[in-house]
Amino acid sequence: QVQLVESGGGLVQPGGSLRLSCKASGFTFSNYNMRWYRQAPGKERELVAHITATSSSTDYADSVKGRFTISRDSAKNTVYLQMNRLKPEDTAVYCCNAVHRLHSGSAYWGQGTQVTVSS
Repeated sequence: QVQLVESGGGLVQPGGSLRLSCKASGFTFSNYNMRWYRQAPGKERELVAHITATSSSTDYADSVKGRFTISRDSAKNTVYLQMNRLKPEDTAVYCCNAVHRLHSGSAYWGQGTQVTVSS
């Protein structure tokens, strides 16, 4: 059974930090590029960060560059999103997404974790 399970969300003050985790199971993690998306109420889903299957390349939305870092641990089948200097506009549900590095039609989604940045 394929699963992507996010954790690490919560309430944090502006300027604070959180680390999100996404634990993968049921598929060959090393064959998949991993992404973090977010969606705030009333807004479209936004691609936040991307990391290739081999960790050779990462990419970020302009809105989070310099503040967020995506990484992955193949031994733990887990992808992380380290979020620093959080802003109220970072408030959203964050979801991880797995896309096969060769076959984009093979993709999986997690359920999401809520991040709220507020004083």
